[in-house]
Amino acid sequence: MTEKEEMMSDGSEDLIRNDVFDNKSFFLKGSDNMGWGIKNRMSRIFNPKTGHTVMLAFDHGSIMESITGLDRLDLSIQPLIHFADSIMCTRGAVRSVVPPCSHKPVCLRFSAASTVLSELNDDCVIDIIDAIRLNASALGVTVALGDKHEAKTIRNLVFAADNGYKYDIPIIGITSISKQDSDANYYAMVARVCAENGANIVKTYYTEKNFRKIVHKCPVPVIVAGGKKMPEQKALEFCYRAIDEGAAGIDVGRNVFQSPSPIAMIKAISSIVHDGLLPEDAYQLYRELSS
Repeated sequence: MTEKEEMMSDGSEDLIRNDVFDNKSFFLKGSDNMGWGIKNRMSRIFNPKTGHTVMLAFDHGSIMESITGLDRLDLSIQPLIHFADSIMCTRGAVRSVVPPCSHKPVCLRFSAASTVLSELNDDCVIDIIDAIRLNASALGVTVALGDKHEAKTIRNLVFAADNGYKYDIPIIGITSISKQDSDANYYAMVARVCAENGANIVKTYYTEKNFRKIVHKCPVPVIVAGGKKMPEQKALEFCYRAIDEGAAGIDVGRNVFQSPSPIAMIKAISSIVHDGLLPEDAYQLYRELSS
């Protein structure tokens, strides 16, 4: 059975024929009826010309010890910020390593997580006033469907959305890492639950089969998490497939700052996301820039 036939078999035929969430006045789906402030912030995160974003993520230290490439945020991350469209990080990293003059939109980790030493997803949320102090362009909250902390994470999302609409700051619903081996049906459900509870953006995982189902069933833009480090050519192929199948952006971390040539890698990824380069051409660009 083809991917299209599989989607039709679960009642998704209309989603294949037409994008039922087409916009009328704003370049990002699901945002027509949002406030001016949310649209303005979304226009910083996503390039209005392409509707896409390359988000540089370096919030890993909030749940684990520093990983390869993040031992010195000031040395590894600062040079990369210029080449990203937006950054995903914690408030501690914003204040300690992100230059205030960079003007890059900050997608702030709004849920403070329990660490890998205990039970993940037993989260709390930070003070909205501090997010405003940091001029956050978006607030990221983990949502863990099927986890023992599911209800708490959904409450965190609802609380964040209440504050987001109050202050016109968009919310990112972030799929928990606890279900990485699940299929597109699971991720489609998480994305839809996030959007229905107020998320303006959903960050989730790419699935080899039926990824379009996740995108089509979610009424807001979907960003794909880069995940574990892959060989550069494979990572570029992954980025191409995700964008080609409907993702509005790539959230990259380890596949950039753990690369032998991080700046060359983020430029190559941007060439796919914004310029539509084929993965083989982007890999050639990476090799030229890293030589």
